[in-house]
This record gives sequence, structure tokens and C-alpha cells, in this order.
Amino acid sequence: MKRLMTVVALILWSGVAIAQHSHGNVKGPNGGPMQDVAGVHAELVVAGNAVAVNLFDEGNKPVSAKGFSGSVLLVSGGTRETVQLAVSGDSALKGEAKNPVAAGTQVTLVLKNSAGKSGQVRF
Repeated sequence: MKRLMTVVALILWSGVAIAQHSHGNVKGPNGGPMQDVAGVHAELVVAGNAVAVNLFDEGNKPVSAKGFSGSVLLVSGGTRETVQLAVSGDSALKGEAKNPVAAGTQVTLVLKNSAGKSGQVRF
């Protein structure tokens, strides 16, 4: 019985921890969706051909993009395009797609921080 209670407590505790780090449909300060990746909160903002990823810490304060690198894979219908991102300003990475990014385009971000930690998320 004691073992069962321990297992139940661990399951409940892990669910709370996951809920704290899952953004779901949370919008960032600039109106874009946010995801956790490579130790930061990344906000995706797309306008026309421009793709921007704004970086924030746990308190939603901007994080320096110095030392970060990344790319996005844009998939819409049968078309796929990889856009390399470069540091732009203090806390953003930006790139330009060949064509305007259509609504509903699946965006996969690959991000690497200055310490070498990398991650991938889908928007």
C-alpha cells in the first residue's frame, strides 16, 4: 500500500511539473506562439517573408541572442523550405523565406544556444 501511494504521488507530481513547462497555446509578448527549447522560451513571429524567433527567460524577459544559432523548416502542402536564422538585435533571430509564409504552414524550429545545448520544436 505504501508503495502504491508513492507511485501515485510521483505520477501526480510529474504531471504538475510538466504542466508548468508546457505552453500549449500561450501567446508571447509580440503575439506569436511560444515554446520551450534549448533552455529558453522561443516566440515565433511571421510576417510576409520574414521569420523571427524572439528569446525570453522564464519570467518572459528578453534573453540575449548572442551565441544562438538556428533554422526553421517551413512545410506547406508539398513545398518545403529551410530558412537559416541569424542574430538580429538583442534578443531575436531572423531570416527571410523565398515566398510569403502562408497561414497554416507547419514550422519546425531548430535552435542551439551559446553553451551548445540544442533543441527542436514544432509550431
